[in-house]
Amino acid sequence: MPALTTWNTGRTRTAIVEFVEKVRQTVPIEERVAVFDNDGTLWCEKPMPIQLDFLLRRLTAMATDDPTLRRRQPWKAAFERDHAWFGGALDRHYAGDDTDVRTLAGGLLAAYEDMSVEDFETRADEFLRTVTHPTLGRRYLHCAYAPMVELLGYLRENGFTNYIASGGGRDFMRPISEEIYGIPRERVIGSASALEYVGDGDGGTVRHLAKADYLDDGAEKPVRIWSRTGRRPVLAAGNSNGDMAMLDFTQQRDRPHLRLLVGHDDADREFSYTSGAEEALAKAHQSGWTTVSMSTDWAQVF
Repeated sequence: MPALTTWNTGRTRTAIVEFVEKVRQTVPIEERVAVFDNDGTLWCEKPMPIQLDFLLRRLTAMATDDPTLRRRQPWKAAFERDHAWFGGALDRHYAGDDTDVRTLAGGLLAAYEDMSVEDFETRADEFLRTVTHPTLGRRYLHCAYAPMVELLGYLRENGFTNYIASGGGRDFMRPISEEIYGIPRERVIGSASALEYVGDGDGGTVRHLAKADYLDDGAEKPVRIWSRTGRRPVLAAGNSNGDMAMLDFTQQRDRPHLRLLVGHDDADREFSYTSGAEEALAKAHQSGWTTVSMSTDWAQVF
């Protein structure tokens, strides 16, 4: 009997186990690449993405120090604790309107301008270890989904190489990716600001610039996956419209492949919502993706 004890017996668990067995028989180890979105797929993303909470605190501090910022978005919404503005920006992004997301991105990029990568990582690591989720009552570091963490281990034991391919910030996830998911930092693919090296005669530093390198979402995900791995994955897992291209990219004619779409339908143990995933859910039904029901398929959530 395979592992996956945090998964209930049923269609989804059977699909995973049968897929892994087919891969073991037909796919060389070096080609067993699996990619996972992070927010809403590997850990909780409501009532707001964890990194957004981290960034809002920085924007609020900036607006506190500089009152002129309080008249500009996204500092205005952060200072006024207008979380609905941020949620609306993300919802409109997944519906195809990036007007407010571009405004948000501009503020977020400015928030850490000139900060060294080491300083940013220290702040992110401390935040994840000390701040408590606003409704779940657990530290953010402990908001990863137990069934997905177990799935990552199950794949690893069967010769898979796991990657994170997230719209979230690469440098925000790296400090804790191996500890939580068993995924080393060099296998974290995510959105990133542009960086520059500044020499100082003492080793120098790499620091953040107030401009984007790339946003790892939508059609950019397959590009970044290929750029990093040089392979088409045989398994992909996501939960939103922004993951559709990644799941599409995983389809292969000549070998087994599995596309998992995590559905949030458990208001008792986590949250119940479809916002930002409407197109993905329709595509899953149309294309035969394997949908994961949190309420039905998971014996435990955290």
